[in-house]
Amino acid sequence: MSGFVVCRSFLTTILHYVFADGAVNGDIHAESNGPSDAYAAISSADRLQAEPESLRKWREEQSERLQLLDENSIKQESEWKEKAKVELEEWHARQDEQLEKTKTNNRVLDEDFYKQPFSELIGYVTHINHPCYRLDQAAEEAMISDLDENNPGTEWERVARLCDFNPKSSKQAKDVSRMRSVLISLKQSPLVR
Repeated sequence: MSGFVVCRSFLTTILHYVFADGAVNGDIHAESNGPSDAYAAISSADRLQAEPESLRKWREEQSERLQLLDENSIKQESEWKEKAKVELEEWHARQDEQLEKTKTNNRVLDEDFYKQPFSELIGYVTHINHPCYRLDQAAEEAMISDLDENNPGTEWERVARLCDFNPKSSKQAKDVSRMRSVLISLKQSPLVR
C-alpha cells in the first residue's frame, strides 16, 4: 500500500512540474492549439458528449431558422428602402408640380388684381386666396370704406363684409365656426357702450 502512495505522490509531483513548467500544449514556444487551461478542452468535450441528440438537433434547426429570418429581414429591409425611395421621388415630383401650379396661379391672380379699378387704393394684398378676403369684393370694399368710415354703429357690418360666412369643411384649416357665429351675432345686435 505504501508503494501506491509513493507512486501517487510521485505522479502528482511530475504532473505539477509538467503543468507548472508549461511544457504541455506547446506553451514553451508561445504557441497554442486550444484553450490555455488543459482541463478546459476536456470539459468542453465532455459537455458536447453529454448533450442529448434532440438538443443538438434543436440547436441546429434553431440556427438555420435564425439564419433564414436574418436573410428575410435583410431582403425585406432592402425592399422597403427601394419602396421608400420610389415614394419619396413621387412625393418630390408632386410637390414640384403643385409648387409650379401655385406659382402660376399666384402670377395670374396678381396680374388680375392690378388690372382692377381702384387697385392703387387697395394696395398690395399678399393673401389673395384667404377665405376672408376675396378679390371681387376688394374694389367694392375700398369704395364703401370711404363712404361709411365715420358712421357710428356700422363697425360690425364692415367687419362682417370682410369675412366669408360660408361654412367650409377643410381638414387642414382651423375651425373658425365659433368666431363666425360671434361676428354674426355682433352684426345683428352690436355692443352698447
